[in-house]
This record gives sequence, structure tokens and C-alpha cells, in this order.
Amino acid sequence: MAQQAYVTETDNGGSGPERRESGLRRLTDRLKGRAAGRRGDPRIWRRGIVLAALAVILALVMGLHARIPNAIGNLGSLTETFLPWLGLCIPVLLLLALVRKSATALIAVLLPAIVWLNLFGGQLTDKTGPGGDLTVATHNVNADNADPAGTARDVAASGADVVALEELTTTAVPTYEKALAATYKYHTVQGTVGLWSKYPLSGVKPVDIQLGWTRAMRAAVATPAGQVAVYVAHLPSVRVKVEAGFTARQRDKSANALGEAIADEPVQKVVLLGDLNGTMNDRALRAVTAQMRSTQGASGSGMGFSWPASFPMARIDQIMVRGVEPMSSWTLPETGSDHLPVAARVKVDTSAS
Repeated sequence: MAQQAYVTETDNGGSGPERRESGLRRLTDRLKGRAAGRRGDPRIWRRGIVLAALAVILALVMGLHARIPNAIGNLGSLTETFLPWLGLCIPVLLLLALVRKSATALIAVLLPAIVWLNLFGGQLTDKTGPGGDLTVATHNVNADNADPAGTARDVAASGADVVALEELTTTAVPTYEKALAATYKYHTVQGTVGLWSKYPLSGVKPVDIQLGWTRAMRAAVATPAGQVAVYVAHLPSVRVKVEAGFTARQRDKSANALGEAIADEPVQKVVLLGDLNGTMNDRALRAVTAQMRSTQGASGSGMGFSWPASFPMARIDQIMVRGVEPMSSWTLPETGSDHLPVAARVKVDTSAS
């Protein structure tokens, strides 16, 4: 019986042809199974449904941002202020889709990627060009600036022909006037905003933006290429509060008043310089943005974020034009302020264009 048991075991598991054939079959079946899994594993489509849904929601938020209501905490304006940063969610979703090995999620991630590129892809290219006959700059110098003289020198070093400063304090104004006097022969300060120019100023007046004190002004600048109406504005600040959301009611009211003043401007060539406390995407600034062009959007390179200076996340300092041609736009190096200065080169004489 022992010998029979041995023979039986040898016959079924030995090294004969049957064992070699069985091992080869198992190996072949295993390889076929793996290949089939790669080609037709139905789980590759079923996995990642939640990720796919998140990708679709992200695409809808970006693509339909104008339809997000402002009724609750100005949620729409808050979304539009930081809209470009929603693009950071795309590589995260892509990575998670790869980890999950989900074809559904991978395809869905294409939707927000396409929407983001449609909204901001043009800003990734360098649109700066040569030429122009007037250089302008604007800077919120920060009321708490510890080195106003140094900030003034930095702005003057930009080579701008016209400079607007916002958030000027009564005590700091003499310092700015002294530091800029050698470069700019003409200047005016209205409330907390000021304008310094290499060319004569006329028609200087404050602009009422419904605040009760002066944070906006208008002046005509007699440039060699023609007269330009220059507006300087510092719209009210906005706040993000847990209990109230994105509080921007006064900013929105002032933006409407500023838009009305610019719409009534008799001079055809207009430049707006200032801290608008809002981005070009923010619907609350539509009274202004609907009638003017952003120099950064038309002739800048990159997003041109200006605030906060230590880690810029939004462009709330704007240079906008009407009737003149933007040629280039850029941000200047950090000063003692919490904002970056921004500058642009424009073409006032467009008769040959």
C-alpha cells in the first residue's frame, strides 16, 4: 500500500509531461488574465465616481461663476476674486484619479482643465510688446508703511511718467512730496490719494465715490502725445467674516459711483489707476470693467498678482484704459507696502494705429 501511494503521488505531481503541461497552462492563464484586466476590467470605469463628480462640480463652478449668487455673503464675488486658484484643484484630482486607476475620473478631470484654460490660458502667455508713449504706475503705499521715503524712491525708479499713490496719510504726504519732487514737477493730493506727473495737470478735482471722505480723484494730464484724463481711486476694503461672509457692500457702491464718473468723462482718452480691492473677474466692478480694458489682461505677462506683497494671490491693484492702447504691463518689486506696485506702458497717440 505504501508503494502504491508513492506511485500515485508521483504520477499526479511528478516531473513528467503532465506536470509541465499543467504548469504551462497556469502560467498562460495568469498572463491572459492580466492582459484581459488591463483591456477590459470593468472596475476601471466604476472606480472613482466620486472623483469624477467633484471634477464636474469644479468645472461648473468655474464655468458658471457669474451665476453664483451674491445674496448669501457675496459668495459669487468671493469665488471670482480667487477664481484662478481653483485651478490648483485640477492636478490634485488628476493625481487621485491615477492612484484610483479610474478611467472615469481621468476623463472627467479634462472638463475643469478645459474650462480653466479657456478662462485663464491667455494670461499664461507673454503679450507684452514694444512701443508706447506714456508709462504709468500705481501703488497702494500702505498707511502703516515704515519707510515711505524708500517706497517713493522705488516707485520713481520705475521710470513712470505718471504715478498714482493710494492710502496716503497726512503725516506721510510731506515725505512722499519731498522724495518725488526731483522726478515729478507736478503733483496733487486729494484726501488719501495723490497723483505725481512729469507733465502739467489741469482740471484736478475729487471724485465722489459715496464714502463721505475723498479716496478718488480726477486730473487731466497734458502728455506730449495728447491730453489724458487720469483717475486715481482707492475703493473700500473688503473683509471675509465667518458670520457675514464676503462683506463688500460699500466697495460695490463705490465701484458703481466710480463707473458713473468715468462714463461721464468728456475726455476720450482715460486711464484709471488705483487699488480697486477687486479683480477683473469680480462682477461687482462691472460698472468700471465693462467700459475699460485691463492693461495686464491686454498686454501683460502672467497673472500679475499684486496682493499681498509677501505672497501675491490676487490682482486688486489695477491699471485700466479707455481710448488708449496698452502695450505692456508688469508688477514692480516689493517695497515697504503690503501691495506690489504695478505699471504699464500705453500708446496715447493712436492715430497711426
